[in-house]
Formats: sequence, C-alpha cells, structure tokens
Amino acid sequence: MGQMTGDMKMGIVLNGGTIVTAADMYQADVRIEGEIIVAIGYDIKQPGDQVICVDGCFLFPGGIDPHTHFDLPMGTFSTSDDFLTGSKAAVLGGTTTILDFATQFKGETLKVALENWHAKADGKCYVDYGFHMAITDWNETIAREMTELVHQEGVPSFKLYMAYKNILQVDDGALLQALHQAGECGALVCVHCENGDVIDNLVIDARAQGKTAPCYHPLTRPPEAEAEATHRAIALAQIAEAPLYVVHLTCSGALQAVSQAKLKGLEVYAETCPQYLLLDDSCYSAEGFNGAKYVISPPLRPVQHQAELWNGLKTGILETVATDHCSFNYKGQKDLGVNDFSKIPNGAPGVETRLGLLFTYGVMTGKLTLNEFVALTSTNAAKLFGLFPRKGTIAPGSDADLVVWDPRISSVVRAETLHQQVDYTPYEGFRQVGQATSVFIRGKHVVQDGKLLVEEPTGEYLSRKPFLKRKVGEDV
Repeated sequence: MGQMTGDMKMGIVLNGGTIVTAADMYQADVRIEGEIIVAIGYDIKQPGDQVICVDGCFLFPGGIDPHTHFDLPMGTFSTSDDFLTGSKAAVLGGTTTILDFATQFKGETLKVALENWHAKADGKCYVDYGFHMAITDWNETIAREMTELVHQEGVPSFKLYMAYKNILQVDDGALLQALHQAGECGALVCVHCENGDVIDNLVIDARAQGKTAPCYHPLTRPPEAEAEATHRAIALAQIAEAPLYVVHLTCSGALQAVSQAKLKGLEVYAETCPQYLLLDDSCYSAEGFNGAKYVISPPLRPVQHQAELWNGLKTGILETVATDHCSFNYKGQKDLGVNDFSKIPNGAPGVETRLGLLFTYGVMTGKLTLNEFVALTSTNAAKLFGLFPRKGTIAPGSDADLVVWDPRISSVVRAETLHQQVDYTPYEGFRQVGQATSVFIRGKHVVQDGKLLVEEPTGEYLSRKPFLKRKVGEDV
C-alpha cells in the first residue's frame, strides 16, 4: 500500500456540479488527473487532490466550434482576429476546441496550404485546434493529396465553395470529383451552398442600377440561391455515394432539402449559426452604413426562417451550431464597401458568444433541452469530425475539457467587454443568462471568473480520425 501512495498523482476534483452530456444529466464529482478525466462519482477524492466547489453549476464538455476563420487573408488584409485573439475569445466563452479552415489558394498544393495554416496557429492558440482544408483549385494531384491529408496529417474534412465566383467557387465537376475522392478515402466534404453564378448576375444588375447600399446584399443572395445549391450538392453527393456536411444553413428551402435527403437515408449533415437563429434581414436597414456589420454570406434572412431553423435543431435535421467567426472591423475594413456593398468584406464575429446565446435563447426559452444544447455545441461536432470520445463528452478517459457554467449569472453582450479583436458585435445589447466561470482544457485550469489564468497559449494541434460511414439505422 505504501508503495502505491508514492505513485499517486495529485488531481483536481470538481465537487457539487451537475454533469450534462448529450445523453445524460446527473449530479456527481469529476476527478481530473493530468490531461484526462479519470473518475466520476462520489467520494473519489484522493490525498493531495485540489477540490474545487462548483455547487449550483452545470458541467458541460468544452464547446467545439467546427467553423472559424482566424487570420484569413482577404485581398490586401486579413481578418481582424488571428489565432491568438480569436482563441482567447473562444476559451473565455466556453469553447475549448476550434476547427479552422486552412485555405488553398490558386496554384497551391494542399500540403503548402496546410503548412501555411500551421504557421499561423502554432504556439498562438489558447484552445485545441484542427483544420478543415478548403479546396479552391482542383486537379488530379489535389485528389491524391486529399488521401494523404486524411491518413498522414489528420485532416479528414474538406470544404468546397459553390459561391464567390472567380475567387473560391468550384464547378460541379470538381465538386463531384472531390466528393467521390472523399468517399473513397474516409473524408467528409463540407460545402458552402449558394449558387455563385446566379449571385454574380444579381450583383452586376444591382450595381448597374446604382443599388450600392448594404441593404442590397441580401437581395442579391436570395434564399432560393441557397436552396437550389443545397439540393444540387446533395444530388452530387448521392451520385458520388459520399457523405456531405452543409455549412451555415440559413433558410427553410435548404432545410427542406436536408430533411428530404435524410428521409431517403442519405448521409447528409448540416450546421447553422447563432446569427441565423437570432438576427434577421431587418439589420440591413440599420442607420447609415451600419448594415455593413451584418454583411455575411449567406446573408441574414427574413424573420420567419428563424422558427424553422430552431425546429431543425430540435428535430435533428441540423447537427451542429457553429459560428463562422470571420471578423472584420467596421472601421477600416467593412467601410471599404461604403460606395459598393459588393466590396464589403463578408463575415462577422461570434466565437465568444455562441454558448451564452444558445443557452439563453435555446435552453432558457424551452426550445432546447440541456442535452440537446451539449450535442449541438460539442458532441455532434466531435463525432462528425473525428474527435469523439477524446473530445465532446464527460467520461473517464476523455480529455478533461470542461466548462463550469453558472446559470445564476446574467449579463448584457457589449463589444467593449468582449475579448475578440473587432470593433463591434452583431449581438450588442443582447441579454445573456449564464457564464463560463471556469474552463479546463486537457486538465489545465485556463479560465476563472471571466479571466484568463494562463499567460502563454497552450492549445495543441489535433490530428483527427478519418470519417466513419454510418451503418444503416445508426445515429451520427
């Protein structure tokens, strides 16, 4: 016995909280040793353990945001948040893992693109991170490289754009080939579904008529252009016999396309974002040039789409709530389009407010259960993107990525008190119930009472597992 005590590691015990996973909710203590959860139960404290009282709080698995754009070049400048500021904002909001889009630009190999993004993130991330690879230039070499990325670099997900003509958009042939290759090599293809050719025409027409204000942005990217592209992407995935993940779904037509695909037994998954659940196209009529703050793609929709999206989350048509955090300052970046809405850089910040907004406007309004909240903010992303059960749940053997959530704290979202490096938030003035009072990443206590406890970023790159095709009748 004496020998064993010498080997014992000191741990941390979180005492008195309510554990919430995608499947369960119960009161128990959690013991962390090193980077992982080693025990859950009562009377699990060992000699020398540090006990942290979390009475009255929920214990959630660390949030996983599967859609961010940190340090993304856009013409002559980059997004205002890099991996340092973006990941700091993420962890203070309760997100412990992000999946960012490494982007291949014309003429680059995927390996070079991946190296570029590793250089941007290495040593600068407060949260653990992985990469999806965005493909913008398709050829046979790229097809071979996809397999290498899946099996050698831990990148089992790829993104293709059906929009942004002449910049990021790929044609249907390239998309079909990429889907086919992904199906062969154990990858999941993520698609931005908007008809870029149609949008390009509508933008040219609007500008020719002198319609240059931000309010014309949503009119040139109508819901029909998204619904059509979603139907088309699903058809191509069906032909390729490959799984598909639709990013930032915003409207009822696209939701119906995904729902119909699921009913046919196709392996189609989809995400939405808080902006589409909580904001609508009336934002574009804001005073002066303020509508530019909401210029994102796809755009905010008429308010009636919101109820359908909430219903999509409740019924499992939508698997995840991501942010598409892509921040540009209102002054100095967004205002490049002051005379032409099509020159406004597309994107808005959201990585810091995701959990708080979904808890407040989903759980507290009765639209979502606590288990659904955890599934949508963490577990489903972990399962789809090759991180489960290391991430996305609270269980012995899983990484000790934990959020202590105090539902008794309420606040108001203000740009000046957020930590993201951008001069506005689209959620200015929104009430928030609950706060991530403590955050642990791989057992390290990184946030307490809204303050960062670590001086240096300690986030690690996550090499992810290949995508496993679903067996018939099995959940995600």
